[in-house]
Amino acid sequence: MHRTDHVLRSQSIGSQKTLSSFHFGTPGARPKVYIQASLHAEELPGMLTAYHLRRLLEQAEAQGQIQGEIILVPMANPIGLAQRVDHKPMGRFDLNTSENFNRHFPDLCAAVLPLIEGKLGSDGTANVTSIRQAMATHLQAWQPDTELASQRKQLVSLAFDADVVLDLHCDCEAVMHMYTETPCWPAMEPLARLLGARAVLLAKNSGGLSFDESMSGPWWQLAEKLPFPIPQACASTTVELRGEGDVNHTFGKADASALFGYLQHLGAVGGEPPALPELACAATPLAGAQFVKSPVPGLLVFAAKPGDRLALGDLVAEIIDPISGTVHALRAEVPGVVYARTTERYATPGDDLANIAGSVPFRTGNLLGA
Repeated sequence: MHRTDHVLRSQSIGSQKTLSSFHFGTPGARPKVYIQASLHAEELPGMLTAYHLRRLLEQAEAQGQIQGEIILVPMANPIGLAQRVDHKPMGRFDLNTSENFNRHFPDLCAAVLPLIEGKLGSDGTANVTSIRQAMATHLQAWQPDTELASQRKQLVSLAFDADVVLDLHCDCEAVMHMYTETPCWPAMEPLARLLGARAVLLAKNSGGLSFDESMSGPWWQLAEKLPFPIPQACASTTVELRGEGDVNHTFGKADASALFGYLQHLGAVGGEPPALPELACAATPLAGAQFVKSPVPGLLVFAAKPGDRLALGDLVAEIIDPISGTVHALRAEVPGVVYARTTERYATPGDDLANIAGSVPFRTGNLLGA
């Protein structure tokens, strides 16, 4: 294993931030797997999981078991980790630009299209090599103009040519769940089994250019645009490791063990891979998920908790106005599992309060939250 410290562009005189990556195996070996944690910097379960996974990888390396190339970034957002306002962490949005740290990653499909003109043919494997070379050329030419842009460039530069990309997040209060692009689901199903995911949300281009979709999206997009064989050369997912408060060694070790087992299934790590348990849920379309929103302000009292399976019309929560005494009931508009809910207990109009994994698509446009 070797550690590389990547210095980000300074946003202010006398201030410098560093992104650290840990590298296992031989550069260029396949499969290449990239794993990062806490891109939303207040989402800490992934950071602890990465801590335990690093130790498993170090042991495997000492035993000569690393067969592919594995890059681990235990803390993917030094900018957000340093942000605090009134004693509260502010790790989801960059205070300098107001941008979500997990949006606005580069559209690599659009970037490489002019660079691969006349370079593709009937050999899918050769096409993958040409496309990755074009991506590398584009990234080398990218001149970030802000600290945030330099962080995005560094993360993408580490991950763009990976066969598998795992982005470790969490929700506010939640059960284990995953987001992945539909073409990536076959590659990600073993991971869902090993993690015991209670919801898997599928979409093609959910909107916002999140990190994971910026890595896997170009492959199916290019395949749809061009008359050449282009395999899905990168499978990516956002893994939501339960809720923000679920930072403990029991979960961290179990999740690290599941990720390590997945690396064995991929062939990135040697040894006998663990048996795959039954899926804990069926994959459902992200477009079928109900984002329960608040229509009025008031005190929020939940009737349903993460993991509950609701029928159509079941009570999710009540919003109470303590002045007028009115109670506004919020009910499930789709049947399915409550996979996440807010930690806040005072709601204002338009707030996202809870998510339910429905099986029938009905939403369009940008499918992600803020």
